[in-house]
Amino acid sequence: MNVSELLIEAYDRLPDLVRSAVDGLTAEQLRWAPAPGANPIGWLVWHLTRVQDHHIAELLGRDQVWVSGDWAGHLGLDPDPNNTGYGHSPAQIASVRPDGPQALIGYYDAVAARTRDFLRSLKPEDLDRIVDERWDPPVTLGVRLVSIVNDDDQHVGQAAYVRGLLEKR
Repeated sequence: MNVSELLIEAYDRLPDLVRSAVDGLTAEQLRWAPAPGANPIGWLVWHLTRVQDHHIAELLGRDQVWVSGDWAGHLGLDPDPNNTGYGHSPAQIASVRPDGPQALIGYYDAVAARTRDFLRSLKPEDLDRIVDERWDPPVTLGVRLVSIVNDDDQHVGQAAYVRGLLEKR
């Protein structure tokens, strides 16, 4: 297995997890939070998708999927490319209002397809390229790709947990 295949294997596990977290839920259920200020399923899936979209677009030097189409409109937001959910207040979390699971699935699928195309093109030597010098040590492409999939895995697991709480109430 080469490095591209390995990364695709990791990232290709996410679409099914995203679907299982949101499929069949109503817009109201996607906005339900288990406690005041807690993250609802819709916000968690939106956020993990935004992070992947933002970071992959930056690596490609291209516009984010978020700013094309009407993804933002289906989530009750403006298509602000800087809004990824980092540091959101409870009011900002509540402002993410998906109109249904397909809004989240469609946006995630579009981002995942772009990510997969990018990963297919990678060669082992690409992973050592510095992509962010704001950190010490500077962040390489390989580290950034692991960070993205790690963040997405954590958030989709949180969404699945919140769904379990929702279904038990």
